Amino acid sequence: MQGAARAVLPSRHTATALGAAEFPYNKGFISKNRLQISIHGLRHLLFMTRSATIFGRVGHIPNKNFRDNLVARTMLGALVAAAMASMPAVAHAQNQPGDTAERTGSGASAAGAGTTAPAGNAPGTAAPTGTAPTGTASSDTTFQSAPTTTSAQGTSAQSPATSAPSTSAPGMAPVTGAAEAPPASNAVSAPAIGSMGVPTPPTGPASIPIPPPSGVPPGVPPSGAIAPKPGGAADKNGPTSVSAERMTGRPDRDIVLEREVEIIRGANVINADRATYDIVNDEVEAVGNVRMKRFNDRYTGDDLKLKMDTGVGYVDNPTYRMDTSRAQGKAERVDFEGDDRTRVQRGTYSTCEGPDPDWYLKSSVLNIDKASGTGTASNAIVIFKGVPILGSPYMSFPLSTERKSGVLPPTFGTTNKGGLELMVPYYFNIAPNRDLTLYPKIISQRGVQIGADGRYLGQGYAGETKVEGLLNDRLSGTNRYAISSSHNQSLGSGFSFSSKINLASDDNYPNDFPSTITAASQRLLENDVALSYSSGSFWSASAHASKYQILQDPAAPIARPYDRLPQATLLAGRTTDKGITWSVASEFTRFWHPDLVRGDRSVVNPRVSYPIIKPGYFITPSFSVHATNYMLDNQVPGAPNTLNRVLPTASLDTGLIFERDAKFLGKEGTQTLEPRLFYVYTPYRDQSQFPNFDTALADFNFSQVFAENRFSGNDRISDANQLTAAITSRFIESNGVERMRFALAQRFYFNDQLVTNGAPIETKSDLLAAASGQITTNFSIDTSVQYSQSLRTFQRAVYGVRWQPGPKKILNVQYRKDVPTALELIDASGQWPIGGRWYAVGRVNYSLLEKKLAEGLGGVEYKADCWIFRAVVQRIPTAAGVVASALFLQLELSGLSKFGSNPMQALRTYVPGYQPITNSP
Repeated sequence: MQGAARAVLPSRHTATALGAAEFPYNKGFISKNRLQISIHGLRHLLFMTRSATIFGRVGHIPNKNFRDNLVARTMLGALVAAAMASMPAVAHAQNQPGDTAERTGSGASAAGAGTTAPAGNAPGTAAPTGTAPTGTASSDTTFQSAPTTTSAQGTSAQSPATSAPSTSAPGMAPVTGAAEAPPASNAVSAPAIGSMGVPTPPTGPASIPIPPPSGVPPGVPPSGAIAPKPGGAADKNGPTSVSAERMTGRPDRDIVLEREVEIIRGANVINADRATYDIVNDEVEAVGNVRMKRFNDRYTGDDLKLKMDTGVGYVDNPTYRMDTSRAQGKAERVDFEGDDRTRVQRGTYSTCEGPDPDWYLKSSVLNIDKASGTGTASNAIVIFKGVPILGSPYMSFPLSTERKSGVLPPTFGTTNKGGLELMVPYYFNIAPNRDLTLYPKIISQRGVQIGADGRYLGQGYAGETKVEGLLNDRLSGTNRYAISSSHNQSLGSGFSFSSKINLASDDNYPNDFPSTITAASQRLLENDVALSYSSGSFWSASAHASKYQILQDPAAPIARPYDRLPQATLLAGRTTDKGITWSVASEFTRFWHPDLVRGDRSVVNPRVSYPIIKPGYFITPSFSVHATNYMLDNQVPGAPNTLNRVLPTASLDTGLIFERDAKFLGKEGTQTLEPRLFYVYTPYRDQSQFPNFDTALADFNFSQVFAENRFSGNDRISDANQLTAAITSRFIESNGVERMRFALAQRFYFNDQLVTNGAPIETKSDLLAAASGQITTNFSIDTSVQYSQSLRTFQRAVYGVRWQPGPKKILNVQYRKDVPTALELIDASGQWPIGGRWYAVGRVNYSLLEKKLAEGLGGVEYKADCWIFRAVVQRIPTAAGVVASALFLQLELSGLSKFGSNPMQALRTYVPGYQPITNSP
């Protein structure tokens, strides 16, 4: 026999052993050859040996399922006939214990007691000249290979002219004569089997597909059932395949496997030096060099015991490797409590590779629950580089990215406003769409701050609420708190609702707690509720109320904005079949302020336009009317309480588009040249007595230069008799990507501006110029300037470049100048590998006018195979002349948790293009 011998055993729930067969054996056993046994799952046994002798017996099959009986008999007969076609015509009868039979190669007979098989050969069959071994059946069966055989792997049979050696098992005598009939009792006849002209089977292992006991094709669940996961419950009733170099035992009860043992049932594969398979209890015991693959998890150990149907068992002195969490470790014992639950006793757990991991979790009992995706450890100690860094009587951690309740890793850090900080959060996974985090924080110089963060998400709604407070702050002697909440919800039928709440206990809260929910630079806290409606066709409406809390900085005070109590808007518009576009924007707002003039403002702004768009040009004439009404309170004596204003505006927007084939940095593409003219006329109206609730001079840029009103808001409408001229050139590659864009624009005034609101009077605006684009795959620029021709100086300028030659490599440099706000600074940031596994990350925002660092951030990151270390220091201004600094130290153990304070939000915010080093390519 060549290759491996294999037995396919049915599940104990479906198999019925009908007897035992004993095979002659040869003590000159060749260890590399294996015996193949095929035991089918339909209550039949079929054994094949190297001597090309088939021992077959079809016993009584309980008539529970006639189809099973028929299939079993059909397949057994086909296999026997196919095997006999390529081997000597020899058949042996199997007797009950105590019976004897003598057989010869001159005939093909199989008979029970009291029945004589024909002594001759089957028609057309030549009788072999040799003899075949025989003996009595035994209830304790031994299977071994004979010296010459027809291989079950498809090798050819020995020539019939070659005689097989006469061997005998204990209690068996060699047979040399003709066949003799056994005693005539308990007669059961079997048909003669011989070479009956059946074609020779193809090469390869002899096997027949066996359907499950229910008759359902493999892999197809019953009607109405859910298909189980691979290797799951569906395999519990499937066949068991065993192979070894030596097998002994009782096929109806147990089999002892020795040397190169392999047992397979579904997703479970067991290898060992020696194993016993208890067929009745469907249980395997293995010893010596035990290796097991279980749902892609791998275990090695000294000995193993496993119930194949339930998955319950254990391995002693194991090492293990889990596929789901990519973890490995060793233990004194691993208990399998089911397909999804594993208990590791006095063991370790780590996601590091190798026998000496950089970090590992050591615990007395470690429970792995794959169904819930969590692991729990009792009396746990986290050891990093041989040093214990954390100990806990109980610890839980995720096996996947799914959320779970439990104590989160502690975070620690330090600030110059509170000293050392230690926070130990607790996470409640209330539901798949709701959670709550409690985070008590000890601030060494101030006391204990308690915080909570609740999130929820549902069908058509979502929100988050954060609350934190500190009783009796030791530095200020007061109670401190902050609240931040947001909610958005779809009410159905086109209605939606939203709310936003932000509160703080005092003006200094951002200064004293720069790392909490009120950002250090956030001074204007908005509170707003809104109800909106959209018809889905051509109109929409909304109503909301807004109120602000100002956290004043005495060194740099800011004006308090008006509260809107309430504000209602109505928008409508569409395009007709003739191409005419019309729209109406209307608004009613009640403005309130504790000190200034307050009142109601109503605005109606209808507009009509007729866009004409052709391939090489476009023309858009437009006409609008701006009607405003004021009902004022708290006016100064003598000032009117009612004011009205109606102003028409006409505009014409037109442009040309030219294209030509061109090259940019050696790449073929299309270059465009797009001149544009935009004319606006609005008559003058005196607005000096009108209040100013929400209006300011709009920022001058490429977007605003094509606006009809140079003010934002509705309280001031600029008089206009002006023309904007602009030209744009773009380079577009053949794949449609815009590689570069260049633009110039300037506004020209034909009359002096009379409505200024503090703005200068000009005959022409500053010149705007811009150039931006991706020059190469790795290099991009973004530049814009605002040049005053009258002052002959740059009023605003931004020069920025970005270089990103590869992953985790980025450098950003930007120069900014703003004369009106007295700002001039250089902003540089980047992320770069600095050798080995180290990465540097940082940002510098340096004020050239003040000659000092305005903002700064710097740090290093180290990425090992299974852990990451980050150290980041940050400096941010919280008020005029007040700077807060913070230190972040974080150790991330892959697959377990993160320890320390998290700098990721600061890195993403202050370093454009930053890529976390956990996302390695």
